[in-house]
Amino acid sequence: MITHPIYSYSLCIALPLMLFFGFYFIFAPVPDKAIFSNYLRSRRVMGFAVLLLAANYSVHFFAEIRFQNVDAAILMNLSTYFLCYWLFSSALTTLLDRFYITRRRFMVHVCQWLLFTALSGVVLLGLPKGLIQKMGILVMCVWLVTYGFVLARRLILAYRRAVRLCDDTHSDNVGAYIQWLSIFTYWAVIFGVGCGLLPFLPDKYVYIWILSSVPFYIYLYCSYMNYLLFYEQVEQVFESEMPSEGDVSAIAIGEMQALPPSFSDIAERLAVWIEEKGYLKLGLTLKELSEILKTNRTYLSSYIKLVYQLSFREWISSLRLEYAKTMLKECPELTIAEIAEKSGFQSASHFIRLFKEKEECSQPVGGRSKSVAVHKNALNKEMRML
Repeated sequence: MITHPIYSYSLCIALPLMLFFGFYFIFAPVPDKAIFSNYLRSRRVMGFAVLLLAANYSVHFFAEIRFQNVDAAILMNLSTYFLCYWLFSSALTTLLDRFYITRRRFMVHVCQWLLFTALSGVVLLGLPKGLIQKMGILVMCVWLVTYGFVLARRLILAYRRAVRLCDDTHSDNVGAYIQWLSIFTYWAVIFGVGCGLLPFLPDKYVYIWILSSVPFYIYLYCSYMNYLLFYEQVEQVFESEMPSEGDVSAIAIGEMQALPPSFSDIAERLAVWIEEKGYLKLGLTLKELSEILKTNRTYLSSYIKLVYQLSFREWISSLRLEYAKTMLKECPELTIAEIAEKSGFQSASHFIRLFKEKEECSQPVGGRSKSVAVHKNALNKEMRML
């Protein structure tokens, strides 16, 4: 049997936090710029979802529904979680795709929620207790978890598309600013599976599940707060790289057997640009480079992927790393931070991480030049100082 005091105390801990997070997401101000309208919409959808869960917790805490009617409590939980799955995924996906929430999609998911709730009600309140009801509950839980996986997969795909867009168009690691979306999604999947298994969780362990939700929502709150600092930069990337009428269709790299004739001009102009070390410019974008080379950015992106087998960001980083290695050898008096800055990197820590990945410099390897080992040791020492 469930332990009444522990269960109530766990709800008492979680409920105030849920209410604070929900009201903050809905009513907290954002910078007075039009570009933040999508961020605010996402946060308000998330706030509504959190308040909906808080309402669920409130019914459990004040009405003690789990002690009065267990089946009704399970029905309320299943219905609430199903709707919150959609709200959570919509709030996060719209940060990556502002056109994700449409009237048609909204109506489809509302109808699915109503159908799921109705069938859950039939199973929990209409069927006699026994094996048949347990099988029915299992089916509804599998439906709930599967629904969550489908929404999570959609969000992960949107995240990967956004990262590819950033990597293909910007020299800076803009994708790092949205990495929390991926981390939170995988965490949400684990938590969502827990929601599906909750009806079968022994009563005496329910409080553990409730308390485990506290760090989950704290992480969500901190992530939204931190993302506010970078949202404008990320959103500008999405806006600037939206396909325009002047862009040609992307070239299918896998279908190319040889360089198209139109790429010869790009190769010549790019060689001059590399010789002039144009890649050292901070914040360089594919659009800027295409304007410098007087070519179409889609052709330029295809050329880089075909010739170098790298994204735009990876290619620029490789050029900057080679330049930095030359600086390490020729200018030993410069600090790592100075070399990173002169090489066009965002920060010394970012430069050190890329250098270690490129050179595998955790341990000097026999056969490599002594100068490279010295550079590695210098980087490691500097890294400990950061």
